[in-house]
Amino acid sequence: MAVTATAGKSFRGIGGFFAMSLDTFVLMFKPPFAWREFIRQAWFIARVSIGPTVMLAIPFTVMVVFTLNILFIEFGAADFSGSGAALGAVQQIGPVVTVLVIAGAGATAMCADLGARTIREELDAMRVMGINPVQSLVVPRVLAATVVALMLNSVVTIVGLVGGFLFSVFFQNVTPGAFVSGMTLLIDGRDVTFALSKAAIFGMCAGLIACYKGTSVGGGPAGVGNAVNETVVFSFMALFVINVVITAIGYQ
Repeated sequence: MAVTATAGKSFRGIGGFFAMSLDTFVLMFKPPFAWREFIRQAWFIARVSIGPTVMLAIPFTVMVVFTLNILFIEFGAADFSGSGAALGAVQQIGPVVTVLVIAGAGATAMCADLGARTIREELDAMRVMGINPVQSLVVPRVLAATVVALMLNSVVTIVGLVGGFLFSVFFQNVTPGAFVSGMTLLIDGRDVTFALSKAAIFGMCAGLIACYKGTSVGGGPAGVGNAVNETVVFSFMALFVINVVITAIGYQ
C-alpha cells in the first residue's frame, strides 16, 4: 500500500509538472506580459549567479585543458591544445557550468520565493482576484532563467577560453599563435549556436522545475525547505539527462 501511494504521488507530481509547463508555454504568448517582474527576476538571477559562474568556469576549463594537453604532448601535438580547449569550453563546459549555477543559485531562490508566497496563500488570493499566478509569476521567472542562462553560457565560454589560453601558454609552454589558430579547427558557428540553444533549454527546464516545486509546496516552512532541496536534486538529475540526449542529437 505504501509503495502504491508513493507511486501515485509521483505520477501526480509528474502530471502536475507537465500541466504547469503546458500552461506556461501557452501563456507566454498571451498578453499582458509581466515585464517588470521579468526584468526584476532576470537581474536577480544574474546578480546571484555571475560570481559562482566565473569561479566554476576557471577550474573546469583548467582541468580539461591540463588533461588534454598532457595527451597532446605525449603524441607530440601540443599545438592542437587550442582545439581541445575550444571544443570543451563551447560544447560542454559552458552549458554544464551554466546549469550548475542556475539550478544551484537561481532556481533555489525562485523556489523559495514562490514557496513562501504559496504557504502565505498569496497565490490563492491572486486567483480570487482573477489574476493567473502562472502568467504573472511563473512565466516571467521561466523566461528570466532562460535569458540569463543564455548570457551566462557566453560568459563561461569566454572565461574558459581565456583561462585555457593563459594556462596552456604560461604553464605548459604552448605557443600562443598555435593555440589561437587551433581554436577553429573543430568548432564553428553551428557549434556555438547549438551550445547557446542547449544553455537556453537548460535554463528553461530549471526554471520550470523551480516554479512547479514552489507553487505546489505544502507543509508550512518545513515544506518550503524540502521543496528547495528537491529543486536542486531534480534539476541536476533532469538536466544531466537532457544534456546527454541533446549532445547525442547534436553529434548526429
